[in-house]
Amino acid sequence: MALILIVDDSPTEVHVMKQALEKHGYRTAAAADGAEALAKAKVMKPDLIFMDVVMPGVNGFQATRKLAADPDTRSIPVIMVTSKNQETDRIWGMRQGAVDYLVKPVSADTLVEKAQAALSG
Repeated sequence: MALILIVDDSPTEVHVMKQALEKHGYRTAAAADGAEALAKAKVMKPDLIFMDVVMPGVNGFQATRKLAADPDTRSIPVIMVTSKNQETDRIWGMRQGAVDYLVKPVSADTLVEKAQAALSG
């Protein structure tokens, strides 16, 4: 089953997303910030990454840009999951290499639908 890396500095968000995804058979791992996400992505090679934007240190936009630029990780789809709901944020996220952009709160159903779409596409 696919491995999904959840990147968010909120333990509550991580817990909710893990539960929704694991209930549908996905394996999950978590990272609390962009720097940890970059390190884990290189080692674990997840099939998909759900990336928050607002985090301490390396933010989600920076981490997504680095993942997209690295030959080891550029094929991993990244879906931004953030409270930043401005159209300019969405456009910027997609320019950094994200394949989709979700605004919190995201329902469990939407999360799983987006995971399925990204993993099959």
